[in-house]
Amino acid sequence: MPYKSGFVNIIGNPNVGKSTLMNALVGDKLSIITSKAQTTRHRIMGIVTGKDYQIVYSDTPGILKPKYKLQELMLRSVNLALVDADILLYITDFKDNPDKNKEFVEKLQGVNIPTLLLINKIDLADEMAVKKCSEEWKLTLPHAEVIPVSALKHINLEIVFQKLFDFLPEGPPYYPVDQLTDKTERFFTSEIIREKIIIFYRQEIPYSTQVEVESFKEEDKIIRISAKIYVTRKSQKGILIGHKGLSLKKVGIEARKDIEKFFEKKVFLELFVKVKSDWKNSEKLLKQWGYMS
Repeated sequence: MPYKSGFVNIIGNPNVGKSTLMNALVGDKLSIITSKAQTTRHRIMGIVTGKDYQIVYSDTPGILKPKYKLQELMLRSVNLALVDADILLYITDFKDNPDKNKEFVEKLQGVNIPTLLLINKIDLADEMAVKKCSEEWKLTLPHAEVIPVSALKHINLEIVFQKLFDFLPEGPPYYPVDQLTDKTERFFTSEIIREKIIIFYRQEIPYSTQVEVESFKEEDKIIRISAKIYVTRKSQKGILIGHKGLSLKKVGIEARKDIEKFFEKKVFLELFVKVKSDWKNSEKLLKQWGYMS
């Protein structure tokens, strides 16, 4: 059998389960998952290599209307995903509808790439709701193959994989067989810290923070990490740190536990909070943090 390889880009509205699907398909936690929208900010690759295939999955930010430079760059990465894929996975759920992002759906209608439309979270829906949603999407995107799934419960994911394998073009692997992702250790460390901030804080705090790992030193028995958390206002700094530093300490403890699991090694983690009022519109900082090439 000839070797097959290709790029599978995962796109969809915020909070429909793109990152859960990505992690399920890759078999590892590469994308952070929370119940809040706009959790994913970067395109994150997950590479799965088998005996006769290699699939390079790409998780993307949720589709949105940009309000500042960071969101412009997030949307740009989604639009790029429409043109540099061998296969598209468009994720929706039974509550979503084709009119939610009409402009983007119209772009999808003009794409000449094999497309699977996955209706996610069917474990939370009744059969009639899923059937109605499937019929609406079949009319909207007739070129796409509609598959109801649950990424969380792994329902119908084997069908998705088989369809992907069928669509994969022939070709050699793009990455070494033991490579899992294109991101660095520092990136995953910063994402784990940001995930804890998203979980523990409400309102604007999660959307106003950026984590930068300043130092990552791996020794024989321990990894020593120093990271800065940037916020846009002084009041947010106070909320993030909390009374006597207890809130920040909680973030650090929970982040350290997950970082230790990820790297399978003891970790010493230091966290600092700084104010950068306009970081979401700063091209210099956004480039420094990997949002711009």
